[in-house]
Amino acid sequence: MRDRAGQRGQLSAFRAGGRIPAVIYGLDKAPVNVTVDEKGMIALIRSNPNAIITIKYQGGEDVVIIKATQRHPVSDKYRHFDFQRISLTEKIKVKVHLKLVGECVGSKVEGGLVEHTMRELNISCLPTEIPHEIELDITDLHLNHSLRVKDVKPGKAELLDDANLIVVSVTAPKEEKVEEPVAGAGEPEVVAAKGKKEEGAEGAAPAAGAKPAPGAKPAAGAPAGDKKAEPKK
Repeated sequence: MRDRAGQRGQLSAFRAGGRIPAVIYGLDKAPVNVTVDEKGMIALIRSNPNAIITIKYQGGEDVVIIKATQRHPVSDKYRHFDFQRISLTEKIKVKVHLKLVGECVGSKVEGGLVEHTMRELNISCLPTEIPHEIELDITDLHLNHSLRVKDVKPGKAELLDDANLIVVSVTAPKEEKVEEPVAGAGEPEVVAAKGKKEEGAEGAAPAAGAKPAPGAKPAAGAPAGDKKAEPKK
């Protein structure tokens, strides 16, 4: 457990030692600041981001789930966790990953492109009934057809998203238009203006204030350059 104030130096020291600062809140109890093992949390999130966790600390323990995380914008390392206290007998709201299963006929046979527009679903259920992920079979999905939230089977959970939102669809690939060159069109001819010498012509003086290229000679009649005025004796 860490001090509530959580000084910046202390937090950096915790992270350097493999401990991530976190807060526990909910169920009408006072928030508690703790630290958790970084490697253990990474392994847990990879296996099941909605896992039920028991956190023990000086003076008590809480049954929680991960409610939010903060990550470093450059290194992408975890910097903070929010844990929500839960009751195993009360329903909670969580987000669950939606996994597409099968190779749809609209892509395999009809040449369409699969667009997976919703990758997470909001559900409500008991903590002990939270699915690791929800699967949706798209094998029979045809070209120019789609599946919606109402087509998903969430098991014992209740879907909270709008039932008519499109989850996945199969669309025809867009054809790229190739522009044909206009007949008779050619490269534009560059004509030098009358009375003006071409750039880089021998003997041309550099523009005012510009330094001549190394080894370049001043043009005839051009000043050799500014000289410092000598003081009169």
